[in-house]
Amino acid sequence: MPDDVVLVTDPLEARLLAPDPGEAVRIGIVVPTSGTLGLLAPSALNCAVLAAAELNAAGGILGRPVELTLVDGGRPPAEVATEVAGLVRANAVAAVVGTHASDVRVALMGVLGGRVPYVFTPPYEGGERTPGVFLLGETPQRQLRPALDRLLAGRARRWLLLGNDYVWPRRVHAVARRRLIRAGATVVGERYVPRGGADAAALVADVVAARVDAVLLTLVGSDLVEFNRLFAGSAAAGRVARVCAALEENGLLGAGGDATGELYAAMGYFAALSTDAALAFSQRYTGRFGMDAPVLNGHGQGAYDGVRLLAALAGRAGHLAAPALDAVAEGTSVDGGRGRFVLRDRHAVQPVYLARADGLDFQVIDRN
Repeated sequence: MPDDVVLVTDPLEARLLAPDPGEAVRIGIVVPTSGTLGLLAPSALNCAVLAAAELNAAGGILGRPVELTLVDGGRPPAEVATEVAGLVRANAVAAVVGTHASDVRVALMGVLGGRVPYVFTPPYEGGERTPGVFLLGETPQRQLRPALDRLLAGRARRWLLLGNDYVWPRRVHAVARRRLIRAGATVVGERYVPRGGADAAALVADVVAARVDAVLLTLVGSDLVEFNRLFAGSAAAGRVARVCAALEENGLLGAGGDATGELYAAMGYFAALSTDAALAFSQRYTGRFGMDAPVLNGHGQGAYDGVRLLAALAGRAGHLAAPALDAVAEGTSVDGGRGRFVLRDRHAVQPVYLARADGLDFQVIDRN
């Protein structure tokens, strides 16, 4: 791999060898390298490195080279927040880009307090207005609409809502429940299981016993992988539609693919997108990391866009201080991995796509 990006993987080293603010802009990249979401890390980190390399080739951020510090966002939220707070106090990072779960986001906001800008990239539950925080991911109203509308227009009248037990699944389910009931559908049940502690076989049995037409899945990471792997072999596999709000290419591969025709995913990006911007992004990624690199997916693309967003905001503000970025955020446009997007109220405005699993790949079938 080229050595045009400094990547620090040891937090102690990052604190002890913090760059002078005039020498480099070091960004903390918070991605899960452990736990149920650990499968996201390789692609997300690669994409952050790609963004930094492209920025450095064009002069960096504010004329200074971009460096990255890796933080494992797969640990308990308080542990992640303590580490990031220590990096900020030591002036070891000037900004944070996070591709991790929402409970970690909540913990980070409690310790950052607007001292450095923070870009949160995955789909999230909505409602975030904290100064210095910028959101790239889809909120439930926009993310769910294409999938729910498509299935409601067909045969899906009885639904089960199944997810991990933290803030994002609960908020997603609340939005889905209201939309389904307004459409005349029935929500026969709603269940939450601890992240990393799901009994996939028992959950599959519950879905089969509920005799539903569709299940909304807000399980994440390895919990979602194992559920989909087992469900594909169940008696309900070709009869019950599964709508996933956190399924991406790594999760589909981990589950061994799916040939039922009834597994759907709603995300802002899929590697199968054929837009000019998405194709160019894929070519640059493969050109740097090779044909055998970790598969591109929405979380990796989000990490790429998060680094590029910081650069765009700093370029407009002439500074990296969070209040300065807040002041220029409205209307800022960024050329990201899936195309140009604009910030409105510190949220990215971008399309949402609905895809159906087709073996080991996704087929994009709709957009919102």
